[in-house]
Amino acid sequence: MGFWESFDRCAEEYDVWYEKYKPAYESELLALRTFLPENPEKLKALEIGAGTGRFASALGVRLGLEPARAMAILAKQRRLEVMLGVAEFLPFKREKLDLVLIVTALAFFKNPNQALREALRVLKPGGQILAGILDRDSPQGLDLESGNKKGRFSSKAHFFSTAELSTYLLEVGFENLEVCQTLFRQPEKIESIEFPEEGHGKGRFVVLSAKKPVQVQKTNLFKNMKIKN
Repeated sequence: MGFWESFDRCAEEYDVWYEKYKPAYESELLALRTFLPENPEKLKALEIGAGTGRFASALGVRLGLEPARAMAILAKQRRLEVMLGVAEFLPFKREKLDLVLIVTALAFFKNPNQALREALRVLKPGGQILAGILDRDSPQGLDLESGNKKGRFSSKAHFFSTAELSTYLLEVGFENLEVCQTLFRQPEKIESIEFPEEGHGKGRFVVLSAKKPVQVQKTNLFKNMKIKN
């Protein structure tokens, strides 16, 4: 768990970022709401890598999974029910959740592919995954890569491109992929909420939505059928 020690030590500093750059944070929330189902508080919904609960609490998601204890304590103060754990081994049985939310945390997962497979496993047929990422291939992507070498929180991060994550989602079995983007300027230069745009390529923050296929039960038409002569 050594990897998460930096988040434990700097949880409050991390949380303050959202107040310092509030228009950027609210722009991210607006982009996530583009694909968010109605009344998410009525769904069995989970944020993986919930951090300090900034996104789950604002979006009506009541469950959170977080490996860093100090982060989880702050999330609980936002009335989030938080479990300590990692994305690669979700503490849920198959097909128990309606919605899985992951916001920027994917870059810090030890095994992102396994984490996405776990998300698929615990979602009900037709359930949704909603992932927000800092797009490596955006105009600000070079800043992400340079920051990756010196940033306190991102020294071990692997930032995804939208194309890379889209491929991952489809390969593990998700479908109906939709994408939108926001943060068209650096967070410190955003003075008012930005409205999300369809697609990707311009915005630093990209939201991807995908669904677990609805499995059609195959029935044997001849089972229990009596054949009359």
